[in-house]
Amino acid sequence: MIELWNDTSPILVTCARGITPYLREEILALGLPVREVSEAAVETAGAMTDAMRLNLVLRTGQRVLFLLHEGMARSPGDLYAGTVDLPWEEVLHVDRYFCVTSAVDTPEIRDPRYANVRVKDAVVDRLRGLFRRRPDSGSDRTGAVVHLYWQGDRYRIFADSSGEPLSRRGYRKIPLTAPMQETLAAAALMATGWTGEETLINPMCGSGTLAIEAALIARRRAPGLLRENFGFFHLRGFDDERWQSLRVRVRKEERKEIPGRIIATDISPEAVRGAAINAGRAKMGRHIQFRVCPFAATPVPQSPGVVIMNPPYGLRLGEEEELGRLYGEMGDFLKTKCGGYRGYIFTANLELAKKVGLRTARRLIFFNGELESRLLEYPLYEGSKKQAPGAEESAAVREAVEESNAADAVTPAAAKSYARIVRPSVPRMIRRRPAGNSLAPTSAGRTREAGGKIRRRSQSEA
Repeated sequence: MIELWNDTSPILVTCARGITPYLREEILALGLPVREVSEAAVETAGAMTDAMRLNLVLRTGQRVLFLLHEGMARSPGDLYAGTVDLPWEEVLHVDRYFCVTSAVDTPEIRDPRYANVRVKDAVVDRLRGLFRRRPDSGSDRTGAVVHLYWQGDRYRIFADSSGEPLSRRGYRKIPLTAPMQETLAAAALMATGWTGEETLINPMCGSGTLAIEAALIARRRAPGLLRENFGFFHLRGFDDERWQSLRVRVRKEERKEIPGRIIATDISPEAVRGAAINAGRAKMGRHIQFRVCPFAATPVPQSPGVVIMNPPYGLRLGEEEELGRLYGEMGDFLKTKCGGYRGYIFTANLELAKKVGLRTARRLIFFNGELESRLLEYPLYEGSKKQAPGAEESAAVREAVEESNAADAVTPAAAKSYARIVRPSVPRMIRRRPAGNSLAPTSAGRTREAGGKIRRRSQSEA
């Protein structure tokens, strides 16, 4: 017998490599135990109600897996036999949809999809034998999700209470190119010590993920509140009233305003517009001041705080030399304008990082997908701050618009109601070829596509 909602079971929370220290602290802060920490997961324990809370409030976790069964299997037949005996009628609805995912590392299976099929067959055969009908199944994670972990001769079967990965918050409708994943951005911000009490500066903001996650942290808002679907919605015994009560309790822990400021800039108007729309969907638009300008023209208030940049990594052929100049200018910006701040650069290219020309205090390892990356911390001491050209604001071009949390359509007209975007008063030539960035426009502001066409590109694109 499986009692999902009351019995305690191991819960495995997965994450990207390098994030487990921050995920561990999040789980402990919720009052849950930490039983084991691996390279890309933290194991805790609780009932499915605890899994619901983890899905709602975790910032750095990817999937919350509730253990249903574990056993030994040396062949696909052993796996089927162990799975078909489970009381799936107590876990899944016979007339609803489910899917099977897996992580398989055993010599008996060359294609993990075959293991998925054997688990799916076992579930279907069990329910069809009891009810003379069967649930639909497929690859989409829109319904109940069963996850298989099979390594060597040991396997574990979980109910994936998340469904879609938790990094899919629901606010990033305009991702642009090579955006930072939301869970990675949250972990990087946690590593800086950001809590919302200071000022946060995010040049090269791209689609705005770092700035939006910073606002969510500062507001103490649970990132799962925007999600419309979780895997646990589709399990037997799910109580929507209990879920709504949990949401209300979590909302009471928020604060309405943030003490600090968040300033996000990008050279690309398209990037800033997209970031503003994303911020509006996250209901964080009024907490972020967006600006279209070269990174060197980013305004830096006198108050102490955090400045964090996620520049291009230069992974395409021929970009290293141009990006070397960019990284050098980033170092100049940090040194001359950001005295008293804690400076951070997130990059996967350590050779380019040497061009920054500043001594690092910490070099934290994260993984951006499969890319081993570093969050480099630079202590920036008080000194003279030079005002970069184009940093002053102009009332004639200032857009001060209120956030529209109810809008759904991503249209140019709707975008104006999402967030505050400030465009500096600079000559036309400077806007096209910013003085603060020596890269040619075809590298920093635009990129050449097949056929010789030129399109604008965000500074944050890799």
